Amino acid sequence: MPALATATVTAALVVRVLRSRHRRFLHPDGRSFTGDLEIWGAGEQTGAELLDRPGRHPVTVRISKGAGTAAGRADVLGVAVRVHGPVAGRRHDLLFSTCGRGRLLRHVPVPRRGFDTTYGSIQPYRTGSGRTFQLVVRPDPEGTALGRTLGSVVSAAARDDARLMLVLAEKDAERTVGKVRFGAALSPTTDAALAFDPIRNVPADLYPTGLIHGTRALAYRLSQRWRGAAPATANPAAVARTALPG
Repeated sequence: MPALATATVTAALVVRVLRSRHRRFLHPDGRSFTGDLEIWGAGEQTGAELLDRPGRHPVTVRISKGAGTAAGRADVLGVAVRVHGPVAGRRHDLLFSTCGRGRLLRHVPVPRRGFDTTYGSIQPYRTGSGRTFQLVVRPDPEGTALGRTLGSVVSAAARDDARLMLVLAEKDAERTVGKVRFGAALSPTTDAALAFDPIRNVPADLYPTGLIHGTRALAYRLSQRWRGAAPATANPAAVARTALPG
């Protein structure tokens, strides 16, 4: 790479890091909402209580743009879902990025212009029974369209008809197991304080697995401390489980 181009890229990265001192380095632009997750069960037992037991759980949902491009411009878009457990302080963070469809392309992050698309966990999850699969969310075709901007997502949620379907994707098969409903929009201050951690905020029977996820544990910790957000409670066992081969 020519010296001028290298210097330009380096300068851009330095500016991005400095700006992330008070905001997220990745997915800086987003909107957060209250909501609920309705699970109607996976049919065949998966070994994960969240997916196997029908029920309804309160959640916090965040929709975001990975690089923070201008409204309507292509970006790797994100969905974060925090499932609040029955015990105060217990939470389960699920993170998804826009990806391709099908057995192979579900592993590939793909930039999209609009929010009405497919989001995947990219790498697999492992359950208490040792079963592995990916999780996917996509808009409910019978719900209000999310549109192409964060503002349009807020408008869709305000109509009380914005929903995401939760899908279990295993090899070539997909099975819809639940639905996320958007609730009220949260304040910018609340959104800025949210610190998702899909490595530590997980139960022992449904967690991401593989070296890629394992290397993210330190990155989440450092990024949250750098921007002044309260990181997740230490969970060495969860970090160790995640680092195991997928």
